[in-house]
Amino acid sequence: MPKHILTRGHSRALTRHHKIAAAGVAALGAAAIGFSAVPSNASTTTTAEAPAQTAKVSYSTQQIQGVKADVNSQLAGTSVKVEQIAAKKQAAADAAAKKKAAAEAKAAKARQAAESASRSTERAEVKKAAPKKYGDNLDGWIREAMSIMKKHDIPGSYEGIKRNILRESSGNPKAINLWDINAQKGIPSKGLLQVIPPTFDAYHVKGTPKNIYDPVANIVAACNYAADKYGTMDNVDSAY
Repeated sequence: MPKHILTRGHSRALTRHHKIAAAGVAALGAAAIGFSAVPSNASTTTTAEAPAQTAKVSYSTQQIQGVKADVNSQLAGTSVKVEQIAAKKQAAADAAAKKKAAAEAKAAKARQAAESASRSTERAEVKKAAPKKYGDNLDGWIREAMSIMKKHDIPGSYEGIKRNILRESSGNPKAINLWDINAQKGIPSKGLLQVIPPTFDAYHVKGTPKNIYDPVANIVAACNYAADKYGTMDNVDSAY
């Protein structure tokens, strides 16, 4: 084999060897450095990396106390606010209840007043609607007739009416004259004040019976006729 070839081959072989050797030396050096960092009394751990040491931390109790005091202060303030809100809500509820009670009392009072007024009106209407009771006799007939005459502005006193009734019929509502001139003409005078039928029909007052023998209707019609002819029944002293 040529010399120069052997020389180059040897050179390349040595070079690879040297590289391997150098790498081994570097590895051993790193391992040595690693072992030298471990204290002599510590045990050796075969891990790839050593765990990092935890730094010591110092705490101040003064800061914690300050935070606690501040938190307590905030809680106390919150508690006061909650109580104030609850008090306001209670006051609002009390005011609303009081207002509602006042409104209900006012409404009840108004209802009572309305009911009282209604009862008064009903009593007045009943009293107004209820007919006044008159006796079924000469006194009662005259008084009832006068109440009707007053509504229609027909004049006549109790004494004047009674006086003419006693003279004409003696107080008999069924009295009839069959002998005077009117009877001869076929239209006899009838009733308490001896009114002929045509006169009764002409001076009949609405609201009274259309019956010439009805005592009240007879009195009212006769007084209405006397008022037209003589001014009032009080002015009549004889047949009319």
